[in-house]
Amino acid sequence: MENSGVYKTTKKDGTVYYRSSFTYKGKHISLGSYSTSQEAHLAYLDAKKLVDDISVTLTDYSSFTNLSHDKFVCLLNFRDNGLYIPTPIYIRKQYFEYYLTQKTILKFDRDDLFFYASHKIQQRGGYLFVSDYGSQYKILSRLGIKPFAVYGRDYIMVNGDPHDFRYSNIKIINGYTGVRVETDNGISYYSVYIHIKGDYLVGRYTSEIKAAVAYNKAVDILIAKGLAKAYIKNYITCLKPDAYKDIYDSIEISSRIMNFELSQ
Repeated sequence: MENSGVYKTTKKDGTVYYRSSFTYKGKHISLGSYSTSQEAHLAYLDAKKLVDDISVTLTDYSSFTNLSHDKFVCLLNFRDNGLYIPTPIYIRKQYFEYYLTQKTILKFDRDDLFFYASHKIQQRGGYLFVSDYGSQYKILSRLGIKPFAVYGRDYIMVNGDPHDFRYSNIKIINGYTGVRVETDNGISYYSVYIHIKGDYLVGRYTSEIKAAVAYNKAVDILIAKGLAKAYIKNYITCLKPDAYKDIYDSIEISSRIMNFELSQ
C-alpha cells in the first residue's frame, strides 16, 4: 500500500473502504475507517504527530480533525499516562475525565476507572446511561441516586457542576423512593408521594425511616387492590424485622390510598 498505515478492505456489499492504524508503545491501534485512502493516511499522520509531539494537549483537537475526538482523547491518555483505554478517558492525578463531547467533560473518581474503561456513556433525553449485558443503566444509580430523583430536591452537586460525578460531590437529600423533605413555618417533615396517575400524597411523617416504610406500605396496598405497576420499594437496612413490622403496622396511610379503586 502506497500510503503508510492504510489498509484497503471491502464490505459485504462489495463497497471498498480503507482502514487506518498504527503501532505505538508496542500496541497496534485502529484509528477508524475512511472512504478514501488519502483520508485514512491523514488520520495516520495525525496520530503519529499527536504521540510524537508532547506539546499537543486536549485543547488542540481542531488541528487533528482527521481523527475522531474519542480517538484523539484515547491516544493522548495513552501517550501521557501509559494506559490505553478504548473509551474517551483522560486520567488526572486524583480523578479521571470522560469526554462525552469536546465541550461536555464528566469527572469521576479513580475507583470508577475500570467500569467506564469498558462501558461507553451515552446520552438520551438529558439522561446519561451505559449499556451492560443488554440492559441500560443510568450512571446516577451507581452513585446511590434513586430512579426518578429530581436534582435540587432529592440530590445536588456540592460544587454546582452538574458534570462532576465524584462521590464527594454528590449530596443525597432524599435517600428513599417517594420521600421528600418539606418545610412548613420553619418545621421540617417528610412527605411521601406515590405516582399512580399523577402524584398521590401518602402522608407526612416525623422521620425519614417512617416515611420510607409508609411508601412501602402504600405500594403493598395498591398492588393488593390490583394496580399493576412495577414500584421499587425502599430497602431499609437500619431496621430489624421486628422494628420494621411495628412501624409498618402502626403507620397511617392517607384515605385516598386506602380507598383507591382501579376505576379512578
